[in-house]
Amino acid sequence: MKSLLIKDTTREEREEIVRRALMVCGDGCEGCSSCGSLGGGSVEEFYRPYIEGKKELRELNESFRRGLVR
Repeated sequence: MKSLLIKDTTREEREEIVRRALMVCGDGCEGCSSCGSLGGGSVEEFYRPYIEGKKELRELNESFRRGLVR
């Protein structure tokens, strides 16, 4: 498995990583409000810092689990 770290991926690869990971929830995000209901807000906005190379996935997911996302 390839590294998911920002330093090891391009923006396009990070977009694909997020897109594929969200498919695990079910049929994708169209019409789904689960993340918003859980306090994560828009999935696109939540993962934007990773896609833009500003925060690692680990950091974002840890902040969500600790309840720091509202």
